[in-house]
Amino acid sequence: MRNTKRRAWLLFLTSLAIATLPAATRAEPVRLIVQITVDGLRGDLLNRYHESFGPDGFRRLTEGGLWYTDAHHLHANTETIVGHATLSTGAHPSEHGMIGNAWFNRVEGRLGYNIEDPDHPMLPMPGFGGEGDQVDPTQAAAKSNGRSPVNLLASTFADELSKSNNGRSKVFSVSGKDRSAVAMGGHRGKSFWMSTATGAFETSSFYYDAYPDWAIEWNAARPADVMVGETWFPECLETPYLFDIEDRSYATDLRGFGKAFPHHYGAPEDGMYYTQVLVSPTGDRLVADFAKTIVTAEQLGADDWTDYLSVSFSGVDATNHFFGPSSLENEELVRCLDQTLSTFFTFLDETVGADHVLYVLSADHGMPEMPEELNETGFLAYRNSTEVLTANLNPVLFEEFGVKDAIQYFFRPYVYLDHEAISEAGADRREIERRVAEDLMAEKGIAMAMPTVPLPEQDGDFLQAPIRRNHHPQRSGDIYVVQTPYSFLFEEGAIAVMHGSPWRYDTHVPILFSGPGIQPARIARRVATIDVAITLSTIFGTTIPSGASGGVLFETLADAKISNNANTSETR
Repeated sequence: MRNTKRRAWLLFLTSLAIATLPAATRAEPVRLIVQITVDGLRGDLLNRYHESFGPDGFRRLTEGGLWYTDAHHLHANTETIVGHATLSTGAHPSEHGMIGNAWFNRVEGRLGYNIEDPDHPMLPMPGFGGEGDQVDPTQAAAKSNGRSPVNLLASTFADELSKSNNGRSKVFSVSGKDRSAVAMGGHRGKSFWMSTATGAFETSSFYYDAYPDWAIEWNAARPADVMVGETWFPECLETPYLFDIEDRSYATDLRGFGKAFPHHYGAPEDGMYYTQVLVSPTGDRLVADFAKTIVTAEQLGADDWTDYLSVSFSGVDATNHFFGPSSLENEELVRCLDQTLSTFFTFLDETVGADHVLYVLSADHGMPEMPEELNETGFLAYRNSTEVLTANLNPVLFEEFGVKDAIQYFFRPYVYLDHEAISEAGADRREIERRVAEDLMAEKGIAMAMPTVPLPEQDGDFLQAPIRRNHHPQRSGDIYVVQTPYSFLFEEGAIAVMHGSPWRYDTHVPILFSGPGIQPARIARRVATIDVAITLSTIFGTTIPSGASGGVLFETLADAKISNNANTSETR
């Protein structure tokens, strides 16, 4: 009771402090908001590599801005679309609807990709063609090449910014991945992403009827082909590296790219070249260069209406998937991204002005270590196959309940039961849920299998809240499955490391604000990614995004009195 009263009192003091602060009063008007999302940037990596950073990249934000060091996603399924949509909307997946990179479509009886939209096909880029091999199983699930934010069920901050002035604020989003760009651009912005089939930065008919001339001109130079036949060596040599070159058997070889440095690029006709580019520093540099082109061509930040630019870098995540977060490749990607950011920030200083740009940086999720690395230290971690688990369980359910293929689909993290077959057999769905949950939790590497209505003994478990925040009634499965720490629940494939758990290595990300009116500080208070969108709405006086459930990071408000002493966050 005493702790409850103390927390309520601290929350009252925080609210009072916010109420007395001048919201959005800054000496210089912000003409451009730049929201940077580094895919897979686990919360500790900025500390790990801090000494190797130059003064004008990450350090510009960590030392010259507000750095929230204990920031977390609060949902269970920490995947790319889920994290990006949460950052853009301030809503949990239960509200914004993006519960995973893919989910089972019960109406169509198939796995569907999160931003798939057959009504808005891709616009072919003039002069480009070809097919690349797809290593992402969620992308492979798509039956059409159409892409749009139609499945995003909540408005984004960028949507509300544009709406606040009848579209005078220009909104653009660019990324190495389609789902990252679409989630951040929202419903009113223009989104571009790099195609792993052609290397071009493309978009769909949702955004344009035809490509603007500047996009055609940029792609015509084929900048993604710069590494054809080349070799990738570690290049950020100003300071010593923390990790060494080592050939780890459990890393992935992307068709001759190699499991350790030096890595050898192939050619577009190999089918994997543009994925290799995305894995390397070249991919992030291309994203930054395309973003610069948008700023120049669309004159972002050039008038009195605040514009919005989302830039999502995909290289760190891609490298983590194939080599792991504690690899020389990961270190190289983060260090090279520091240099890319430095160049990007300098460009914006010269084109928009340092006093007119507000930066926000975070990540969509963290990343675990490889199970094999943990096993070498005596920590038990496992790899489980959803296909194998389904094949083992369905015969048991048929024998006991008389339901053939009671598990209709099992795609991490959800088990989808065949409701119609269960009903026709006259079986008790609740008893089937219990049997599936008990059998799964008996497997090594599985910590929890929780039905939509938790079993009585599961009610109140600490995993219940993040699982519930991930639940959407039309998209989520019947049973949510959580692996044990550092274990993987993943179909067979080329990817060696997979995030997506509610454990802290996957939820912990940085949140940084830097720019006019932001007082530099390092804040150790527990905060959440749902706080970002509502904070931006408060700073700029827009309507709060429709599903936002976070709180205001009050230190970002102009002239805020910053203290690191009191923990004023509500227990989340």
